Amino acid sequence: MEGRINFNTTKVARMTQVFPQAVIAGGFIFLSGMPGLDPISGTVPSDSFEEQARQSFLNIQTVLEEAGSSMQKVVRTTIYMVTGNDFSIVNKVYAEFFPENAPARSTPQVMPFPAGILISVECIALV
Repeated sequence: MEGRINFNTTKVARMTQVFPQAVIAGGFIFLSGMPGLDPISGTVPSDSFEEQARQSFLNIQTVLEEAGSSMQKVVRTTIYMVTGNDFSIVNKVYAEFFPENAPARSTPQVMPFPAGILISVECIALV
């Protein structure tokens, strides 16, 4: 398929080799779900929801910057949370990364992820 590029960076650990960290197409970057894994070891660094949430967004920031974009170009996020009780924490972390002109967002609660993952965030950004 012309005009479509799979993108990965070694600066963030990949969940699996089955799918890319991002796909660039049509002037957009579509990021796969990004959990709050340590970027080097690929493991969950803490059982703290807030720490995992912050690391998810740091991982997103790294992938976007490596792909030639930025957090300011994010137009949509989907935040998958294992528990629905952490909206205040998500909102706090979200405001750190999007202090102005926050992107559109949805935040569904999901069944538990493997390996102690409490949150996974995917997004769409302009290139």
